[in-house]
Amino acid sequence: MKRRQFVERLGIGSAVLAAAGVARAAQGDQEHGHHRALSGPLASATVSFGAWPVGMVEVPLDRTMTPLAPVAPNVHALLPQVAVIKEGGSVNFILAGFHQVVVYAPGKKPEDVDQSVLLPIPGAPPAVGLIDDPGGRIYRGLDPRLLSPAPPAAPNLLSQDRTEVVGFAKRGLYLVICSVNVHFNEGMFGWVRVIR
Repeated sequence: MKRRQFVERLGIGSAVLAAAGVARAAQGDQEHGHHRALSGPLASATVSFGAWPVGMVEVPLDRTMTPLAPVAPNVHALLPQVAVIKEGGSVNFILAGFHQVVVYAPGKKPEDVDQSVLLPIPGAPPAVGLIDDPGGRIYRGLDPRLLSPAPPAAPNLLSQDRTEVVGFAKRGLYLVICSVNVHFNEGMFGWVRVIR
């Protein structure tokens, strides 16, 4: 009888320990924002990162004729300028044109962005380039200089027009900029506010 009680207690104790281990592992995943299922309106947000303006009847915008952003007009804005999500949520940056998403850690302000180092853009004047400020940078998206201007001719090429989905695990106010310096200087930056 004592042996049976011991085995029963051991079984219950093992089950409790196993459940505690699973709970700790799940808590660790949640703390780091990995594999956490979120739902509701603040689980994700969509930000238009640039936009193609409609033309006029007299002068339509025909992107089959002018597929490259440097040739065609483009709206240099993040819309909305402030996106709000929960911890562990994501932002879908929908890029239209020649832009690069760069995210800085909380505390960085637009006036703190160091523009002294520019990565050159082929065919652009020397004063136009991609801002290369690593101070507080926590995400840098695909390099638009390496992307195909038109829909991909090969499956491994990406288009300038694309979506980049970026996850945010911790609370804070994150500065997001377009690293093309002339776009940034025109006000192409915004914020991601991550709340609990």
